[in-house]
Amino acid sequence: MRFEIKNAREKRGISQRELASRIGIARSIIRMLENGEKDYISTKKLEKIAEVLGVSVYEIWH
Repeated sequence: MRFEIKNAREKRGISQRELASRIGIARSIIRMLENGEKDYISTKKLEKIAEVLGVSVYEIWH
């Protein structure tokens, strides 16, 4: 499993802090997902990330 959050986030000009705040998780979680240090997040949170970034879940998780 690999998360592709960083590219989608940067394309939209959203900081890790803003994304985390809008989803209700710690910025460190976003950082770990982007850096491959964390390989799990709940489906609900993943769906919220995709929604905020305006992409499908598949585009950020494969």
